[in-house]
Amino acid sequence: MKDFSRVQRILWIIFFLNLIVALLKIILGALFINSSSLTADGYHSLSDGASNIVGLIGIRLASRPVDNDHPYGHRKFETLAALLISGILFLLGINVITEAVQKILHPAAPKVTIESLIALIVTLIINIFVTKIEYRKGVELNSQILISDSLHTRSDVYISLGVLLTLSGIMLGLPPIIDPLVSLIVAGFIFHAAYKIFVMNRDILVDKAVIQEDRIKEIIMSFDEVKNTHSIRSRGSNSALFIDMHVMTRPDLSIEESHLLIHRIEDRIRQDINDNAQITTHLEPYEENSR
Repeated sequence: MKDFSRVQRILWIIFFLNLIVALLKIILGALFINSSSLTADGYHSLSDGASNIVGLIGIRLASRPVDNDHPYGHRKFETLAALLISGILFLLGINVITEAVQKILHPAAPKVTIESLIALIVTLIINIFVTKIEYRKGVELNSQILISDSLHTRSDVYISLGVLLTLSGIMLGLPPIIDPLVSLIVAGFIFHAAYKIFVMNRDILVDKAVIQEDRIKEIIMSFDEVKNTHSIRSRGSNSALFIDMHVMTRPDLSIEESHLLIHRIEDRIRQDINDNAQITTHLEPYEENSR
């Protein structure tokens, strides 16, 4: 990641925007129009604010420098924070389903007004703005938290569209039962976002390969001095990528020539793949009967 402080500033801004959106939806849904789908959407937006706080804590811990106990740094705290966001979403989805079932058992027609629809449209526009900005900054800064949180917020956009269509349908005379049914659809979006965030960050923790082996091998073998390569591995994330490999060279190369060659190979990998890559290379002399 390029700048932890920039990620923190973005999270604070998004936190206050999410808080405004959430309170507006909850107040309208629960107190004024009695809409379970809008209220569920509001609590989902509130969870966005909670995930921002989790992200801020995670970034604070991840920004700590390397020490004796953490020679690879503290960056995986960001991954842990993203997984916690996923857990919050799973719990929220269960809560939304519970509320929807209660509404199905004890139906009540929402009181839909033009004002509520306008408010929902305004919050929808804010969510679209937040999602686009957060995702773009997440990619720019190689931040797992911002990317995960943007996926969280993106589900709000689709959910709010569903709620908007539901309330509009009730105004046109559709039965009130569609309100809790939409809440169940809301829960589906929440579970989908939670699962997507979980898988993305789980792969980092379990050291899933980040770069295809053939791509690295192609770069290594483009050097004339290299005769073969094997045991190529990669792990981590774009912000903290680790690569290790075995490179087999002509046996007549001097130590100095081999050393310079390895530096050229590693510089090319950083140039073509990821400038944050930390590369460990094991050098071997090539023999006809070697791998």
